[in-house]
Amino acid sequence: MSALLRLLRTGAPAAACLRLGTSAGTGSRRAMALYHTEERGQPCSQNYRLFFKNVTGHYISPFHDIPLKVNSKEIATKEPMNPIKQYVKDGKLRYVANIFPYKGYIWNYGTLPQTWEDPHEKDKSTNCFGDNDPIDVCEIGSKILSCGEVIHVKILGILALIDEGETDWKLIAINANDPEASKFHDIDDVKKFKPGYLEATLNWFRLYKVPDGKPENQFAFNGEFKNKAFALEVIKSTHQCWKALLMKKCNGGAINCTNVQISDSPFRCTQEEARSLVESVSSSPNKESNEEEQVWHFLGK
Repeated sequence: MSALLRLLRTGAPAAACLRLGTSAGTGSRRAMALYHTEERGQPCSQNYRLFFKNVTGHYISPFHDIPLKVNSKEIATKEPMNPIKQYVKDGKLRYVANIFPYKGYIWNYGTLPQTWEDPHEKDKSTNCFGDNDPIDVCEIGSKILSCGEVIHVKILGILALIDEGETDWKLIAINANDPEASKFHDIDDVKKFKPGYLEATLNWFRLYKVPDGKPENQFAFNGEFKNKAFALEVIKSTHQCWKALLMKKCNGGAINCTNVQISDSPFRCTQEEARSLVESVSSSPNKESNEEEQVWHFLGK
């Protein structure tokens, strides 16, 4: 598997959606032109949704219909067509805490389409089950991406976060079109050319739930970042789990597998059905603003 894949930027306001895939010629420069987004509802509200369309204007699922490989907010995995939505927990909108000295995310944060961390399958290297989501990606390039943006990235390494007993892989990658992308080939290049970035990333993931009253997160391998080769094996494994999910060969629970392009999937729907699903979601904005007041959290001991 190539180290260049597609990343979908999902987070808002400081997160990103990334898609990983192999590159061919100028393919990486055409990625965004192939996908467009359509907003429905009011940003920073529970009814906000960001749906995806392909180059022909047809609705697609960013989870299932954007290929992992080139040439081949969170995503609402439990909703038809899997739009990006504002994360809600305990009936309230959830935002990323500003933990001094970090304001929000410290990279573009997104996911790899066509991957799935199976909650019924124990990871051999972490001895923990998956977290029931696509793989998360921390893109370390210089450009701040927009929510819903789809780019090609070079895989550099991976971190094994253990989140409340579940495996939650965090890939480290860089935008293939970043001005410095040619300097990055593996995880050691991040240490060389962006000193302190990996240490900050580890610390960020260790602390980001503490303001919500949760304990510090733990990591497999004592918090060691694994290299590109290890990361590609994890991607390969989670892509196979996604294939089993789309073919109804495993228990997907509440995951919505509706798609329009996976020809042999029993969950495939027509373009007319996809349009009907999207249009059933209200496009009227809320009059009330639900944006959270921004505060700093100081967790020094």
